[in-house]
Amino acid sequence: MIRLSKNLCVNPWGQRELACFARQFSFKDEGKDGKGSYKPGQVEANRENPLSRTVKILGNDMKKVKTFILPNKKASEEADNYLERYRREDFQSHCDVLIIGGGGIGSSIAYWLKKRARAGLNVVVAEKDATYQTASTCLSVGGLRQQFSIVENIQMSLYGADFIRNVKEYLGEDVAVNFTPYGYLMLASEAGAEQLQENSRLQNTLGAKNEILTAARLKERFPWMNTEGIALGCHGLEKEGWFDPWALLTGFKKRAIEYGAHYTEAELVGFEFRQHPDILVEGVNPGEYEGLDRAYLKMKNGEIRDVKFSVVIIAAGAQSGEVAKLARIGTGKGMLSIPLPVEPRKRYVYVFQCENDNGPGINTPLTIDPTGTYFRRDGLGGNYLAGKSPLPSEEPSVNNLDVDHTYFDSHVWPNLAHLVPNFEAIKVKNAWAGYYEYNTFDENGIVGPHPYYNNLYIATGFSGHGIQQTPAVGRAISEMIIDGEFRTIDLTRFGFDRILVDQPLFEANIV
Repeated sequence: MIRLSKNLCVNPWGQRELACFARQFSFKDEGKDGKGSYKPGQVEANRENPLSRTVKILGNDMKKVKTFILPNKKASEEADNYLERYRREDFQSHCDVLIIGGGGIGSSIAYWLKKRARAGLNVVVAEKDATYQTASTCLSVGGLRQQFSIVENIQMSLYGADFIRNVKEYLGEDVAVNFTPYGYLMLASEAGAEQLQENSRLQNTLGAKNEILTAARLKERFPWMNTEGIALGCHGLEKEGWFDPWALLTGFKKRAIEYGAHYTEAELVGFEFRQHPDILVEGVNPGEYEGLDRAYLKMKNGEIRDVKFSVVIIAAGAQSGEVAKLARIGTGKGMLSIPLPVEPRKRYVYVFQCENDNGPGINTPLTIDPTGTYFRRDGLGGNYLAGKSPLPSEEPSVNNLDVDHTYFDSHVWPNLAHLVPNFEAIKVKNAWAGYYEYNTFDENGIVGPHPYYNNLYIATGFSGHGIQQTPAVGRAISEMIIDGEFRTIDLTRFGFDRILVDQPLFEANIV
């Protein structure tokens, strides 16, 4: 059987062959005599060779088939040019899963989906900036800790620690995240001491390993520290430290692409909606439900292209709230009137040196004082990183990533100098600013399906904790899509539903 198209099917050895065979033994009109009969011997003279006749008919049939299949030359050339352009750019006009955002979270999701499903899922990642110059992932300080008060955050961090420890098994021998295992040191005043102890007990129960140190023991362990105003410290002994966020991101992305994920440099500018009369949603009149069906992407050259998808995931970091608005989240009716409460917040990171390199030693943990001011060593050259989240009334403009150097002098340096007397004489060498994907509702991640759309998932709002949670969140979203439920870590409480019912998950005594 030779299949030519959906509606055309030719069997060269069926009825056509019988017709050919019949025609081989027909008589030509010129062989007739005047009475309409044939002359003796005329049949043999006029009979055509059967093989020649069959070949000739088949040849004519194939010409007709060619004419049927191929369009005219001009249309054919236009179609070829169109298809070649899309093949060359590897643009996917249809996919199973479309991920909006190719940073740490988005690339982790792509990695886990393709690692588990391979050819079973066509995954497309739309990232508006392939250089990641302003991506939150690359501008973070790469911290990894279990010192949280919410069970799910501790579990995700523990999973992240295991992933980082075995990163080469997951992402390949060429990935080096340069994990520095010097831990975290969370300091508390008398007001926060009891909560710090409770947090520590919970963390150790779940598998973390840290110790509570009194002021006297802190001074003994870290002689560079001024313990005035410090009641207790929680020191991470294992599975805490910091790593290279860029290396982790590129590892996720590289493996995802090797497994078959498609990355396209484009910005989401809109969605197309399609009515589903058979889907009933609370608060929506029967037959009026509209689901997400297609995304419109603006390419680097300004061209708008569309991608039809089965599932879409918002993992756009600090821009996730704006992306959600394109899906009518926060602008619609009923459940769609509740916005995705994620917006950009600018945070500064300062790089400084201590005079004569008299600062804390190389094995100093990432230290956070009761005001939320932090510092850590950065490499072997005597550099330190430091920063502090501003109060809500002090939030800087997010219109650009310019650094306010006066903020260091007024808000960061005084706290550093009080905690570490040798930091009285320091010199700022460099600084940068990055965006937190800040969840204004409760400063914790939003992970899971949207309650209105049956094909929209959310993974955003981690408020500075995201990079260490990328392995766990990526796996969790892949489980929701492939398995229909969370399996490794139950993140149900982190879903969008908590926003609908106004039940925030606040961390206690945590920055």
